[in-house]
Amino acid sequence: MDIDVTREVLETLHRLAAAAHPHECCGLLLGAPGSRTAAEERECIVAVLESANVDPYPAIRFAIDPLILLRAHKAARTGGPSVLGYYHSHPTGKPAPSVTDCEHSTGDCRIWAIVAGDDVAFWRDRGNGFDPLAFQEV
Repeated sequence: MDIDVTREVLETLHRLAAAAHPHECCGLLLGAPGSRTAAEERECIVAVLESANVDPYPAIRFAIDPLILLRAHKAARTGGPSVLGYYHSHPTGKPAPSVTDCEHSTGDCRIWAIVAGDDVAFWRDRGNGFDPLAFQEV
């Protein structure tokens, strides 16, 4: 299934990845409350929530600040933006899940955005790996 992504989100992902280089940037992908419509079952990423990369090795791995995660999920439960997934960058790699990414796959079906250079790709976490997602800029 395809997803929609706003131009602002794509621009922000590229800007954050460039600013964090040579480290990985990371954060959350947000959708408007009720962004998944019953008719289409299509998700739309409308914003990102930046996190500090709290991993001790930020040049090769990422870890989203747990406080950011907790606050975002709490806000979603009270009518705020829905948490659709996560983003991070690969400063010297490809916009595809790395071995480390696959080891941390949880099967929660969330969207992962991976930024590498001028490219960004979206993936669905399936637990036993990731499925590529096509996206449309809106």
